[in-house]
Amino acid sequence: MRIMIVADAWHPQTNGVVSTLSQTVRWLCRFGHEVQMVTPSEFRSVPCPTYPEIRLSLRPYPQVARRIEAFAPQSLHIATEGPLGFAARRYALRYGLRFTTSFHTRFAQYLRARLPVPIAISYGLLRRFHGPAARCMVSTASVRRELMAHGFANLATWRRGVDTELFRPRTKTAIDLKRPVAAYVGRIAIEKNVEAFLHMRWRGSKIVIGDGPARARLQAEHPGATFYGYLFGEELAALLAAADIMVFPSLTDTFGLVNLEAMACGVPVAAFPVTGPIDVIEDGVTGALDEDLSVAAERALLIDPQACRRRAMVCGWEICSREFERNLVPCLAEQGSSNGHLSGAESPPRVDGRREDSRCTGSISSTSTQAADTAQRR
Repeated sequence: MRIMIVADAWHPQTNGVVSTLSQTVRWLCRFGHEVQMVTPSEFRSVPCPTYPEIRLSLRPYPQVARRIEAFAPQSLHIATEGPLGFAARRYALRYGLRFTTSFHTRFAQYLRARLPVPIAISYGLLRRFHGPAARCMVSTASVRRELMAHGFANLATWRRGVDTELFRPRTKTAIDLKRPVAAYVGRIAIEKNVEAFLHMRWRGSKIVIGDGPARARLQAEHPGATFYGYLFGEELAALLAAADIMVFPSLTDTFGLVNLEAMACGVPVAAFPVTGPIDVIEDGVTGALDEDLSVAAERALLIDPQACRRRAMVCGWEICSREFERNLVPCLAEQGSSNGHLSGAESPPRVDGRREDSRCTGSISSTSTQAADTAQRR
């Protein structure tokens, strides 16, 4: 099957969305599908305010339309609510193509952390974006409940996985600091609540793996913590496995892939009992959840590392990618007007002399799938 995935988040960005899409594309190709990514690297773009590593594509619709017409996907997935996602959505609605979306980021909470925008308004905009999709994929039961409470429909589960070969228990020699060592892994930004980790009571050492707009300030304010910047692959996995616990202070994430990665390393996780962690961390078994992060961190030290590893071993990317595959829908609407498209939709333009009024057909471009094969990390 020819699958097109449109995403405003892709390499060289470093985040959970990129990691998830990279692994999923890799497995879809292993399943025998032809996958083409539409990403910001192909478009004129500007840096996102406060997040220069995130690029916002400028006026992408004409080029997105040409890409869809040339590839003629049999299934279209819109992964993000950015300029590229809106362009692909516009094309699909104009020509009556069915598509799926996924909800990766709690933008309402992210925006609220930076600006006084009512959450109800943000959710209304997100609901409007995802509403026409045949399915909107969510990672956990708590995210599903949250979206249903805000009027979302057609929700389907697409869980997240972990590379259990890369992230595995190792010796603790990679860190030569006072024990116990608590690690934070991720972007250093206001919505990640890293300050809660840096301010929590702790009798050992704290390390921060990652980077972001708040790093310079937090590193200056907390000289006792060790900041490593972004790490990837073996270097990251070795350092994470050398920690005694990992702390996940975010209050806004939908999942938190790094939680599974820590568990795969046999490292328990301490977190707040909120959306994301409550679906990933089994309190008292693979980590500790508490409204007081300091209490959660101390409790996490008592967790059996082998229990963490066992939990992660059932979360392989192959299983999760099969789930994504099952959630996809054919581009062509089986019901509607006589030409096979939704009532009121226009007929797509000719592509290489072919009319696309009966089925999506086309050929593959492999540049994006090759990029996915080299991805090791968010």
